[in-house]
Amino acid sequence: MLHKLYDWTLSFADSRYSLWILCFIAFIESSVFPIPPHVLMIPIIIAAPNRAFLVASVVTIGSILGGALGYYIGAQLFETIGQPILEFYHKTDNFQTFKTQFNAQGHWAVLVSGLTPFPYKVITITAGVTGMSFVAFMFWSLVARATIFFVIATLLWKYGLPIRNFIEKRLGLMFIIFCAIFIIGITLVKFL
Repeated sequence: MLHKLYDWTLSFADSRYSLWILCFIAFIESSVFPIPPHVLMIPIIIAAPNRAFLVASVVTIGSILGGALGYYIGAQLFETIGQPILEFYHKTDNFQTFKTQFNAQGHWAVLVSGLTPFPYKVITITAGVTGMSFVAFMFWSLVARATIFFVIATLLWKYGLPIRNFIEKRLGLMFIIFCAIFIIGITLVKFL
């Protein structure tokens, strides 16, 4: 099923509406869709490298707007669905602790999930559920999503088709390593 959905998403790369479809895929991926927009973004840029930064801009805008929808889902549907479940299992107190911890460090979660293969939609909804500052959520989402999409666009624009396999197989790992180094660096600076 997931493989068919992947192939279906990829089939839009040659469409004259590919940028609109890419924007829509990025939008829904940020809250509910399981296939990341990279799948469609990569072949679109390979086909037209001169549009790489336009494509990165479109996918960033779609992803950020979709993140706002995910935040809304978390903020509005929690009261009707999530809260009764927590009450049934007597986990309301545990959630309050989680909420406090997430809001104190949520910017890291948004940044890391926006840069890595971790499902961004999980963080968008969690940010809404916990009541993370919407402005902070949108800021860190923009930083993370623009970074990943523009790095991919730059690599594809500069190196073209040979970089495609690298991006599809190893870039997630590279960003995880980058984030780990970045977090370690920030932590060390705090203690110096």
